[in-house]
Amino acid sequence: MQLNISQQMKMSQQMKLAPRMIQSMEILQLPVMALKERIDQELVENILLEQAAPDTAAETSDSEIQQEREHELDERHSAELDRKELVVENDNDNEADFERLLEMSKEWPDHFSSTNPSPNRVDDASKIKHDTITNIAARPESLQENLLEQFHFFDCSPTVREFGEFLIQNLDANGRLPANPRGTPITGQNGSKPDPLQEMVEVYSMRISPDDAQAALSLIQKLEPRGVGARDLKECLLLQVDENSPHHDVLIALITSHLDDLYQNRLPVIERKTGYSLEMIKAACEELRHLNPWPGRGFDAAPAQSIVPDIYIEKDKDGKYVVRLEREYTPNLTISRKYQDLLSGDADPETKEYVKRKINSARWIIEAIEQRYSTLKRVSQAIVDHQTEFLDKGPEYIVPLKMEQIADVVGVHVTTVSRAVDDKYIQTPRSIIPLKRFFGGGTKTSEGEDVAWDVIRIKLQEIVDAEDKRHPLSDDALVDKLAEQGYKLARRTVTKYRQKMDIPSSRQRRQY
Repeated sequence: MQLNISQQMKMSQQMKLAPRMIQSMEILQLPVMALKERIDQELVENILLEQAAPDTAAETSDSEIQQEREHELDERHSAELDRKELVVENDNDNEADFERLLEMSKEWPDHFSSTNPSPNRVDDASKIKHDTITNIAARPESLQENLLEQFHFFDCSPTVREFGEFLIQNLDANGRLPANPRGTPITGQNGSKPDPLQEMVEVYSMRISPDDAQAALSLIQKLEPRGVGARDLKECLLLQVDENSPHHDVLIALITSHLDDLYQNRLPVIERKTGYSLEMIKAACEELRHLNPWPGRGFDAAPAQSIVPDIYIEKDKDGKYVVRLEREYTPNLTISRKYQDLLSGDADPETKEYVKRKINSARWIIEAIEQRYSTLKRVSQAIVDHQTEFLDKGPEYIVPLKMEQIADVVGVHVTTVSRAVDDKYIQTPRSIIPLKRFFGGGTKTSEGEDVAWDVIRIKLQEIVDAEDKRHPLSDDALVDKLAEQGYKLARRTVTKYRQKMDIPSSRQRRQY
């Protein structure tokens, strides 16, 4: 085998994005609060980048700011002394006055300390500490913490207590015993499922008798919320059945043997197998709906995330919708004049090169942000102009809209439109909705008019709501009903949207 080295020339076309273009696309895709974080990060990393003053263009030097703050502290201190004048009298011990003096030294540490730290440091440090404390949300109580607090009130042996704490710490998010803690096969050799309690006993690092293990689990199953510590869904529901309920026996029978029949709404089958009347079964089903199959899910819930719209819609004097972008959280940026002057001064070449790089970086981020505002405003305005009827009359009047249409109107690539609307919200007269909500495909009516899929869903829901629940409409009947209103769709399409809308089948919707 012989190895040779040779040179070849090859022509090819490649598309490479410049760092400036990549940065511009990243900025465009950011929602308003993420953009604020990015701006804060850039302000920290680039010393030439500054926030433009909202009411004045003149820059204030650091020394001037320091002098102004010290002057303000002196005035506040003098006013405090005038309001709380110290009077020393010979006929008393002046204890109250000295207590006031001690409190004043705590309130004004800069004026009573020999080290006299910088007012900026003291104020900023205390402000940061205060803001940090007030903005940290309290951690919600976990399921395990709640159950352990209740469990410690039981009087039991140390062995039962320790194993009970072990079980509580290993409950899953639903509040049940883990189905497969050891990672063993789900079914045994005879096809039966292993007992989760026995599995936990084998995982437990200490030896414990079956009676003590069952005693610990029984105590846990008495805790609130009812249903925790169950091995499966059936046991979870059985633990919640009220012993004083008039339908106690019916509920036990339904949960034990007929959950699948209930899911399929086969009430006559249950009536025939159990001998209970249809009225009793329906009353028990209504009570069963109030039981919680996931008692542990109420804990450790993620806090609701607030939404800050990027775009607001307003009407001008002519009644036309005009978009306005949110700029409250994104301050205007400028390049420090002090550092720019270094380029024309006597600074060394290395310093000038550093300042030049930082100036270019600052200009890139400023231009990228302005480009984001311009693109997002033009895209959102084009969307609003296209969906005026939706804003005026409601969801039934939304029209089919594709991103390619907006891209053609604005004069940008479709990927730019996609990045502009990604994770953005708009404040409409009706509510705050995602900007992507305005986009969607559609079909044509029998008259040839375009209609959005959202309209089809609304019509489908109206038909289902108005049907006779004793004789619910099949999917074929739903196709016929939609065709009567001018919407010709295939049966599989209607079935797909019915399932996506969580509308049960005709058998499950039937009421006896």
